[in-house]
Amino acid sequence: MSHSAAPLPGSPATDTPVALERREGPWGEVVLRQRGAHYEIIANGCFLMDTSDGRSERLLVRAALEELDARENPRLLIGGLGVGFSLAEAAAEPRWGGVTVVEREPAILDWHRTGPLFGLSADALADPRTALVEADLVAYVREAAADGGRFDALCLDIDNGPEWTVTDDNSSLYSPTGLAACREALTPGGVLAVWSAQPSSAFERSLANAGFCRVRTDEIPVVRGVPDVVHFAARPA
Repeated sequence: MSHSAAPLPGSPATDTPVALERREGPWGEVVLRQRGAHYEIIANGCFLMDTSDGRSERLLVRAALEELDARENPRLLIGGLGVGFSLAEAAAEPRWGGVTVVEREPAILDWHRTGPLFGLSADALADPRTALVEADLVAYVREAAADGGRFDALCLDIDNGPEWTVTDDNSSLYSPTGLAACREALTPGGVLAVWSAQPSSAFERSLANAGFCRVRTDEIPVVRGVPDVVHFAARPA
């Protein structure tokens, strides 16, 4: 989730960020900053993401849909709203039958619904297929698994990667029981896609051990620094 920030077009790379709002949330402090033409989200002093690029967040959703082939009206769960790139990508694609976004930070939801990020998400939020859910993703996925496969694709972007979580409690999502819940929350043949700041062969093995098939890792070049990656896996049909 710590998506690389790039210099702004036509702006110096040293633009001083301005804090637009600072909130104390359930998991600590969350700050929305503006740097030139772009917005940044900071949690507990850690840079999470900004609006300077978005290629990897969009690919997360686009590639998951491609993995579903010609499935009609597939249902998508996006884990983490962030700056809204994944939601925008999903809403722009008419093939998705439903798009559920799970975000646990009330501040981030408010910034999209009525705050500075509204302009980035207004069209997607107005789409009748879109549903925003304020919940902890780990708990939500476990509930979805207990109810049987609800979703055709899970696109998760809540951490810097399976081995670099934003909060300690997120690590349970990548544990054997957490991955089993992800598998059971999917329909047969459904796809799990997990954003990461770096590849992890250990996570690939964990996915295979959790009963997933078609496990692979795609690299996404970024403006500067090492490529982002997306881990893909499928529930057996």
